[in-house]
Amino acid sequence: MTDDWQQQIDALHEELIRRDDPAAWVREADAVDASRRYPRIAMRGPVFGVAALDPAAGPEWRLLKPVVDGMPQMARDGLNSHLWFTAKDGTDDPAVRRELLAAVAVLEREPVDEVEACGVRYRVVRGDEFARMNDDGLEPPRPTDPEPRQRSWDKRTKDAPSPDVGFVLDPSRSGGPLEGALKLGLRDFAYTGTRFPSGVRADSQRAIASHPEIVLLPTGFGVVERDGHGWQTCGTLMTTPHDARRMLYNGLSEIWAMLYEYDDAKKARYAEAAEEYKALGRADEFRVDDRLFRICRTERMLRMGPDGPEPPRPSDIDEYGPMKIHPTMDEDGTITYE
Repeated sequence: MTDDWQQQIDALHEELIRRDDPAAWVREADAVDASRRYPRIAMRGPVFGVAALDPAAGPEWRLLKPVVDGMPQMARDGLNSHLWFTAKDGTDDPAVRRELLAAVAVLEREPVDEVEACGVRYRVVRGDEFARMNDDGLEPPRPTDPEPRQRSWDKRTKDAPSPDVGFVLDPSRSGGPLEGALKLGLRDFAYTGTRFPSGVRADSQRAIASHPEIVLLPTGFGVVERDGHGWQTCGTLMTTPHDARRMLYNGLSEIWAMLYEYDDAKKARYAEAAEEYKALGRADEFRVDDRLFRICRTERMLRMGPDGPEPPRPSDIDEYGPMKIHPTMDEDGTITYE
């Protein structure tokens, strides 16, 4: 550990001591306990979102879209939609609308990772998901992880909004000594081993130099299933542990039966299992048939360089390319359905 980083961690420790915030002390103690119980880190691969640098909001890059997409093109499509709907509903100025639609046109034609409109830079950004683990598997939620005030199981309940939106990408911000130490440990992280293609390994090594600073994004929660190869994700990243539990409940009770065309007996068995899981209240592990599910705590890192957040790497894979996803609109806001 360099003297500079040691000084930074010492400063974080001193700040935590000075801060009159018992909740912060409890979260730090919880994090220390978790690091002992789940000492290893399992990288789960890249995720993508959108960030914006808007001088009107401040000098920092901020997340515009959650960093949860599995491919860069999914994030580009999300940016395409954001700009199109801003042109449709967010302005009455033809000049502003024309500039927004010009950026949309670029995203429809080319797999670009940055566009600019009305003085705002928009960038598709890349992060990495990881989870802590021990010999028993991936880390479940911690006692100090936030839960909704009212834990509803109703399928119509809206999920908690993503804390990513508006999140400031500031490498200097850290929640405590352990988080600072984690960021230190992740600075030199790169994909290694022959299971990764050479291009992936080379891009990962280059990113250490080009984007050396680390930002830890808000923690998320998901459902994972243990199979013969390890733990596999079942669904998207959620904001709270209970949102992930409700996702598991909905999968067991109805959604998976439709997706995978269960027969009547299996459909009834899983629907009954869903009610058993719901009755447990805050269970983070559940078995049905020979399947083991767990609510998993997922962390994410994003690299920053002198010009801002890291964009997708050349080795990141897209399964499809740019396309027109909205009707044609002119500068007056008239929409043509072709």
